[in-house]
Amino acid sequence: MDGQTFEGIEAYGAERWLDELAQELKSRTYQPLPVRRVFIPKPDGKQRPLGVPAIRDRVAQVAAVLILEPIFEADLPSEQYAYRQDRSALDAVRHVHKLVNTGHGEIVDADLSSYFDTLPHSELLKSVARRVVDGAMLHLIKMWLEAPVEETDERGNKRRSTRNRDEGRGTPQGSPISPLLSNLYMRRFVLGWKKLGHEKRLKAYTVNYADDLVICCRGKADEALVKMRDMMTKLKLTVNETKTRVCKLPEEKFDFLGYSFGRCYSPKTGRAYIGTTPSKKRVQRICQAISAATRRSQTQQAAEQLVAQLNRQIIGWANYFCLGPVSKAYRVVEEHTRRRLRQWLCAKHQRTGAGTTRYSDQLLHDRFGLVRLAERTASFPWATS
Repeated sequence: MDGQTFEGIEAYGAERWLDELAQELKSRTYQPLPVRRVFIPKPDGKQRPLGVPAIRDRVAQVAAVLILEPIFEADLPSEQYAYRQDRSALDAVRHVHKLVNTGHGEIVDADLSSYFDTLPHSELLKSVARRVVDGAMLHLIKMWLEAPVEETDERGNKRRSTRNRDEGRGTPQGSPISPLLSNLYMRRFVLGWKKLGHEKRLKAYTVNYADDLVICCRGKADEALVKMRDMMTKLKLTVNETKTRVCKLPEEKFDFLGYSFGRCYSPKTGRAYIGTTPSKKRVQRICQAISAATRRSQTQQAAEQLVAQLNRQIIGWANYFCLGPVSKAYRVVEEHTRRRLRQWLCAKHQRTGAGTTRYSDQLLHDRFGLVRLAERTASFPWATS
């Protein structure tokens, strides 16, 4: 918001800049700047709002997180996987896979509407205050939660909103402290689910990653959905009814963290089992990203540069989607990449036709260095047994 850059800070003197910020915090004269709001497109055509604090505010928030995170990490439930050291989205996927393969085949696939934007400040600060009594720290967090948000419309006009302060809810999705705060508040639900006896009585186990939540049940998933909805209402959170549902395996499938859970078939024996595959949406998304990178209007760069970019995208995607039978998804992505790269090369060198003869599969991989996803195929034992 203030136009400050890292280069500007380095020219000014990073130590001097940090000392001045530290002095503001110590003397309690520090005031956060408005948060800059930007929008990034979502796969469904909608836009996700991100709040980008100024560098000084991000530095102050990271400093706070370094102090607060170990304090709260000590008693965060094991069912929560997001933004935690030595835990990942893939660990959450593995946890769900273990549950569905031990008889918990009725799933409450829950979706919360604008979770970060609806976190209630009063209740959230109570969650912080249960282990932090320092008034200065609590005041800092409150200021960050209530900071105004400024966005620029298509005409370049700036609009400033104080909704978070006026309504007493919301934390900018994009600020360094928001992941910790989101975990602290979701902890209320995860612990409450156990303390109220729902987990034991319904044999219903929660797995949470940020605002993604599933409840794996041995039965009575419909009752678990009712209890979940009631608890979220008391927590002042909104369940997205259009996206929340009960799924019964193996007849149905559900998606969680980019993976589809459902019936799979062994390529060797034909035997059916419940496993995971990359979801169709995530396969489509990487293919769309590849198409965008290989537009004919971008033929000014060298082929080697483009292939290096494609390889980064493909390898990053495959590093995440490495669980279960991935060969089919890998093959789709690989074939799409080769087809788009051929079209791009033909456009660059003004060649007509599909280019399959001039730019064979072997040439694309051996000469241009396009990665071979098929060689990276790996199926984990738990997903194929």
